Amino acid sequence: MTRPALLLAMALAVPGPSAADSHEPAEPEHSCAERIALRVQAHYDGVRDLSARFEQSSRMASLGASSAGASAQGRVVFSKPGRMRWAYESPEPSLVVTDGETLWTWDPGLGEAQKVTVGRGFLSGAAIQFLLGEGEVLETFEVRAESCEGEPVVLQLLPLDPASYERLTMEVDPASGLVRASEVVDLFGNVTRVAFADVKINTDPPADTFRFEPPEGATVIEVPAAR
Repeated sequence: MTRPALLLAMALAVPGPSAADSHEPAEPEHSCAERIALRVQAHYDGVRDLSARFEQSSRMASLGASSAGASAQGRVVFSKPGRMRWAYESPEPSLVVTDGETLWTWDPGLGEAQKVTVGRGFLSGAAIQFLLGEGEVLETFEVRAESCEGEPVVLQLLPLDPASYERLTMEVDPASGLVRASEVVDLFGNVTRVAFADVKINTDPPADTFRFEPPEGATVIEVPAAR
């Protein structure tokens, strides 16, 4: 079963006024990459929920940079705080869903559901936490960009603390802060990319969107929560 990578570093605070605008002490000067990252956060600060079509692809480091790995398509829904639903449609149906307390993965082909009890902060250190209403990008990542010109701007985010991935890349509309695509490079050099389309925000999805009841006859495996 294909599982979604934990992507999308989003949702931060709007920078304060400059020294020329007030008598307050000047804020530290940010690089152009940091300013765009803050624009991303400002954009997603106003998002309660988000849904989109997604296309996920991967490249395995062991097969070389030109290798074509697995690909998948489906629909994703996020809702603050801490709720998400990844519904995979191809190459085969599968589901990853959490209401912020319990995370389920469902493989209908195997008839198997895995259940993990989670809690607030279970995504701590994961890039996706910003979209779900937690975290501060400049406190969590070193942010770089080869250039802040053109569209989209490609931001490189390197975690400041030990993480389960090496770096995150975001393709960003520099004017709006909208993230069009994101890549995660794991500690082995494998790359997972997710591109988004048909994005809709603040549609207030029902709570049932983030709940799952195993069908009758399904095999349920309870997985210990990570410590």
